[in-house]
Amino acid sequence: MNNIRIIIAGPRGNMGREACKLIHETEYFELVAAIDRKEEYTYVRDMEGLPALDAPVYTDAEKCVQEVEADVFLDLTNPETGKKHIALALQYGLRPVIGTTGFTEEEIHELREKAEAAELGAIIAPNFAIGAILMMKFAKMAAHYFDDVEIIELHHDRKLDAPSGTALKTAEMIKEVRTAKVQGHPNETEMLPGARGANVDGMHIHSVRLPGLVAHQQVIFGGDGQILTVKHDSFNRGSFMSGVKLSIEQVMKLQTLVYGLENIIE
Repeated sequence: MNNIRIIIAGPRGNMGREACKLIHETEYFELVAAIDRKEEYTYVRDMEGLPALDAPVYTDAEKCVQEVEADVFLDLTNPETGKKHIALALQYGLRPVIGTTGFTEEEIHELREKAEAAELGAIIAPNFAIGAILMMKFAKMAAHYFDDVEIIELHHDRKLDAPSGTALKTAEMIKEVRTAKVQGHPNETEMLPGARGANVDGMHIHSVRLPGLVAHQQVIFGGDGQILTVKHDSFNRGSFMSGVKLSIEQVMKLQTLVYGLENIIE
């Protein structure tokens, strides 16, 4: 197998550090460059806690993709930057793997058209944890039989978006098989605004942000005389690396954009 040459954006973040280690430890992965907002680093080896790699560090993403030959652009930054990087990667013939959230259906549609026109694979993954992907698939299965469902997602207090991309993706998958309905008492009143959480097609999503958490979600279904809970917990960022590895491998085989790893996991 030929080496897969990878550019990573966000190497100093919690996810980025784990991804750099993954790339370093995978025989057929090669880190060829990193993109970071700080100008003080010349090579990845200059960054504390990262492998001693001679891959150059760029602050200008466009300059990076112009000067470095690569196959995959791995972005582990934030929604705003991730949107810029996926467009840039497709423009310069790289296959993007984007681990951020915040893309609208319209944006995903437009990016899919660009990927297919360029005959390039692209993956946007709201969650890289294989267990979380299975949780979403199991929730969709359960929604065939339970109409009433609420989602509770819990994350660390440094997370910027709420609800999480995983919670929104779960709700989207449930919507595909669930008949829309308003849950709870028709005359219920929120004594404090937001007490019932966000409302998606009649489902409620609740976001918890606390130090000590990493990434956790419960999908709770209610029926006559029974409750079904589908739950997943990530206790460290290492839990996401199997999905990052799978995404890098699979994006090389695609000629379209895939949104959500559930579409490449049987």
